[in-house]
Amino acid sequence: MFWPMLHVVLAFGGVAVLGVFAVRVGLEVNRFSRTVAGSAERIGRATEELERVTGPTLCKGAEWSAEHRAGDTSR
Repeated sequence: MFWPMLHVVLAFGGVAVLGVFAVRVGLEVNRFSRTVAGSAERIGRATEELERVTGPTLCKGAEWSAEHRAGDTSR
């Protein structure tokens, strides 16, 4: 009777250890997802700022390109 009980106790201990590891992995995944979300938001803000800053420049470049294609280089 000793050996079957020892196996049951060891199996329970193994399941408990796996449960602890699963909780730790879940917490790390949660932390990582928050980090990724923060990074994505910072990238979005940087993109918006870049578009805001370069907007007039890009419009002037598009106008120049259209005029250049049309053959009007008087400017």
